[in-house]
Amino acid sequence: MEKILVTGGEGFIGSHLVEMLLEIGFRVKSLCLYNSFSDIGWLAEIRNRSNLEIVFGDVRDPKICDQITQDVDGIFHLAALIAIPYSYMAPRSYIDTNIIGTQNICDSALKNNVKKLITMSTSEVYGTAQKVPMSEEHPLQAQSPYSASKIAADSIAYSYCTSFGLPLTIARPFNTFGPRQSRRAIIPTIISQFLSGMDEIHVGEIQSTRDLTFVTDTCRGLIDLYKKSYFNGEIYNIGSNSEYSISQIIEEVSKYFKRNLPIVQKNERMRPKKSEVMRLVCDYSKINSLSGFTPQVTLQRGISETCQWMSQSHINAALQQNSYGI
Repeated sequence: MEKILVTGGEGFIGSHLVEMLLEIGFRVKSLCLYNSFSDIGWLAEIRNRSNLEIVFGDVRDPKICDQITQDVDGIFHLAALIAIPYSYMAPRSYIDTNIIGTQNICDSALKNNVKKLITMSTSEVYGTAQKVPMSEEHPLQAQSPYSASKIAADSIAYSYCTSFGLPLTIARPFNTFGPRQSRRAIIPTIISQFLSGMDEIHVGEIQSTRDLTFVTDTCRGLIDLYKKSYFNGEIYNIGSNSEYSISQIIEEVSKYFKRNLPIVQKNERMRPKKSEVMRLVCDYSKINSLSGFTPQVTLQRGISETCQWMSQSHINAALQQNSYGI
């Protein structure tokens, strides 16, 4: 039974990936960011953790990376700072975690003869689409400090493959959504406003479009790459070849809650003008040719499942508040 290390396993995509890997028979070691509460994040939602080892640490520390990569067959490196708005405020943090953290993992994987390493990129590295759908050959455009840090992280990882023979594949998912996603992301932001009883929906740019992929499809794509790719430095997009505007997303959420609310654009929710990525549409033909990957969950079904999960979480939070007399 292969043992897989997942960095960032306590997060949104990471926890779903850990869960899926356990379900299909892998042993999994998950690196969670060290914290004084021993909080394992969304891994707490996984019921069967018999083949799961949880360790705490930080990819910014090379000693930790050397330790956690010693006894694994493969690695999914997902640990990263991902919030784009925060990257305008603290760009150095993104350099430290996303670039240096990736270099540490690559270095440790090389030292410990790890057989397979998949590093997680992002469609944000492409910036606004110059042509659609966007293949892996699309020009890279650093339109935020976050995207710049991921472009650099991809380059560092690729250099370890070409320079030192590190067995590497770069996965580049487009916009992933689903249960457990942070409420700062656009779909949970919209759903949260419906759940809180607001009379209008506050958003930023409503004309921008995104290629939306449900989280289980993204994880299937990652596992397909682990099983099928040649680990020769290739990059693979994971997406749905679809395109939805923010207003269309609001419309789908409105259908679920059976409420139509006016949309109000707020300046504080806008990115800087030249930083806004207006259009992302994925060409996933490369991974499809490799493994037969195609997305299985429609936007409508995915939003319904996300609304259901967030509605239950909202109820549970209210019950917990009441139990403490808040």
